[in-house]
Amino acid sequence: MRTAYISHPECLGHDTGESHPECARRLSAIEDRFISTSLFDVLRYFDAPEVTEEQLLRVHRPEYLEFIRTMAPASGYARLDPDTVISRGTLPAARRAAGAAVLAVDLVMAGEMESAFCCVRPPGHHAESGQAMGFCLYNNIAVGVAHALQAHGVTRAAIVDFDVHQGNGTEEIFSNEQRVLFCSTFQHPFFPFTPLLENTPNRVSIPLDATAGSKEFRSAVKGHWLPALENFSPEIVFISAGFDAHRDDDMSQVSLTDQDYRWVTEQIVKVADNSARGRVISVLEGGYELNSLARCADSHVRVLMGLH
Repeated sequence: MRTAYISHPECLGHDTGESHPECARRLSAIEDRFISTSLFDVLRYFDAPEVTEEQLLRVHRPEYLEFIRTMAPASGYARLDPDTVISRGTLPAARRAAGAAVLAVDLVMAGEMESAFCCVRPPGHHAESGQAMGFCLYNNIAVGVAHALQAHGVTRAAIVDFDVHQGNGTEEIFSNEQRVLFCSTFQHPFFPFTPLLENTPNRVSIPLDATAGSKEFRSAVKGHWLPALENFSPEIVFISAGFDAHRDDDMSQVSLTDQDYRWVTEQIVKVADNSARGRVISVLEGGYELNSLARCADSHVRVLMGLH
């Protein structure tokens, strides 16, 4: 399978300070792994472009975008909330991260690539239309989905979010958009502590207890996600790929394994093969224990490519 790897050196320039879990070493760990396993030899690399204002405005309020610009420091650090740190290199990184999702859509919808993995930071799925939170400024995957709807005429786009934290921003942005199906699992109660909403025809959110492991996660996917996805029959599938539910990652208590991430990626690819011509776009979200992050990202991308 032709799979794009989309990133940019400016994503490393987002400086979050000493000991912050969302750090540049996350991307370096993934890239080092891809080099050591020769995965880079069969991926096609693309530099992420900068997202445009028009593309951001499809999912974010203009006053929010202006607020982010005014908060960006010329030196040192600024905090948008207790968790979300920005520095001089943050906005260039964020523009590339969102731009990566846009490029991925263009490549996949044009048939130039069959799938894409956006190895970018800062992450995005907590960013709401008018609020930054949880390390996130621009909602990268939402920007990509909105681009698919507006620029390519997609009428059914699915988002699958297996990050251990609820993708509250993505959920909020598309809550009334019937062309988008949002499926997620997440530890609950846990950050971002947003209230649980009843599931709807375009939202299938399954909370997991802190004691959950492979059995509970796979049951949620098989019992809830897959029937909804099959019924929705998406034309393109997006993945918010957060690997922080791994048992080695102390960001949460849920205990998934390397094999769980391979398995869930296989299920998502089957959905895409059945209704979306294999079109899958994955965007990195969480994952903070560097060894498990690198291994699981490697396995995830290999499944996207059809490798074993």
